[in-house]
Amino acid sequence: MKRQLIGPVKSLLSMSGLPLKGALTDTMLPVSQDSGILIHGDVIENIDSYNKLKEEVLNTGTELINLDGDYIALPGFVDAHTHICFNGSRAHDYARRNAGMSYLDIARMGGGIWDTVRRTRQASKEQLIDGILNRVEDLIKIGITTVEVKSGYGLSVESELKMIQSIHEANRITPLDLISTCLAAHIVPKDFAGSTTAYLDTILKELLPTIKSEYGCHRIDAFVEEEAYGVGDVEPYLRSAQEMGFDITLHADQFHPMGSALAVELGAVSADHLEASGEREIDLLAHSDVVATVLPGATLGLGCAFAPARKLLDAGACVAIASDWNPGSAPMGDLLTQASIIGSFEKLSSAEVWAGITYRAAHALRLDDRGKLEQGQLADFILFAGSDFREILYHQGRLRPSQVWKRGNRLI
Repeated sequence: MKRQLIGPVKSLLSMSGLPLKGALTDTMLPVSQDSGILIHGDVIENIDSYNKLKEEVLNTGTELINLDGDYIALPGFVDAHTHICFNGSRAHDYARRNAGMSYLDIARMGGGIWDTVRRTRQASKEQLIDGILNRVEDLIKIGITTVEVKSGYGLSVESELKMIQSIHEANRITPLDLISTCLAAHIVPKDFAGSTTAYLDTILKELLPTIKSEYGCHRIDAFVEEEAYGVGDVEPYLRSAQEMGFDITLHADQFHPMGSALAVELGAVSADHLEASGEREIDLLAHSDVVATVLPGATLGLGCAFAPARKLLDAGACVAIASDWNPGSAPMGDLLTQASIIGSFEKLSSAEVWAGITYRAAHALRLDDRGKLEQGQLADFILFAGSDFREILYHQGRLRPSQVWKRGNRLI
C-alpha cells in the first residue's frame, strides 16, 4: 500500500484526547505546530513533527507531499443528518413561511414533506442518483468527508426502496462515505389505504429485510411529532426494527417536546432537532448515551429558535451539529456556515463546534474510525490556508478548505 507524508502543517487540530460528552474549552484543544501527516493506504500511520517524520521515511519509497505556505489541518467534517436524496424544490413553501404561515399549516394544506414525496416518487432512480452526486460535490467543497443520507420521501415500499437503492449506488460512485438511513416513518402517507399501524407493519415486513440484507442499510429513523407519528404509534415499530438489528435515531422535539424521552428509553444512537427541548428533555439526554444532534439549518430555514446546545453541553450531553440539508425546512446545506452561526447564538467554544462536526458527529453514526487525526484513524482530513484556526469560524463559512483528503486521496 502507498505511503505518503504531507506537511509541514503549520497548525494541526487532532481532536485527540477530548471527551465524548460535555462542555469543552478552547484551552483543551490539542494543537500542534509544524506537523506531518504520515498516511499508509487509507489510514493515518502517524502524526508527529514533520522534520522528524521526513527523516524516518527517507529512502523508504514514501511519497513526500510538501505544503507551500501555512495551513491548518482538521479532521474531515461529518454531516450526520441530511436528506439529500430528493427531487424538486419547495421555494414556494419558503416564501409562504416568510409571509407568516407556519410549517405545520403548510403541511396541512398539502405542501411540506408530502409535496416532496410526490416529486420524488415521479423521479427515476437515475435522476435521484444524479441529484445526490451533485449535492455531494458541494459538500466536498466545504470539507465534508462522511455524510448521512436519509430516505423518507418515498413513503411506500417501492419508492422507499428506490431511494435506498439510489443512495447505495451513489455511494459506489462518490469518494465520500454515504451512510444510508431509512426514514420510511417520516409522515403518514396520505394515499395508504389502511391505518398507521398497518403502514408501519408493511414497512417492517416488506422493506426492512431487503434494505438490510441487500443494501447494507442498518439505520432506522422516525419523525415523532404531532403531524407525523405519535410515540404510541411508532414505539412498537422501532422496537421491532431494533430486534431486526437496526440502529435507531429519531427526529425529536422539533416543534413540541416529543421524541427525546423515547430515544432515551430505546437507547437510540441519536435524537435530532431538539429545538423544543425543555429542562426535562435536556436532563434525560445528558444522563444517557444518546447523541443530541442539533440542526441549525432547520432554524435558519424556519426562523425558529436554535436547539439549546449550550444547555445540553453544560448538562453533560454529547452534542453533534448537522446540516439537515433538505428541500423544505433546511435548503442551505452548508454545515460550516451553520455551525459557525449556532456557535455565535448558543455561545459555543471553537472546541465545541469542531467536536460537533468531527468526532462527536462520527459517534452519532457509530463510526469511531474517523473524526480525529491520530494513528489508526481514516486519513480523512482537510487543510485551510492560514495559521490560526480561529480564523475559520470567524469567517462564518466564507473561508473554504484549500485541500480535502478522503481515505488518503486528495479530492480538491
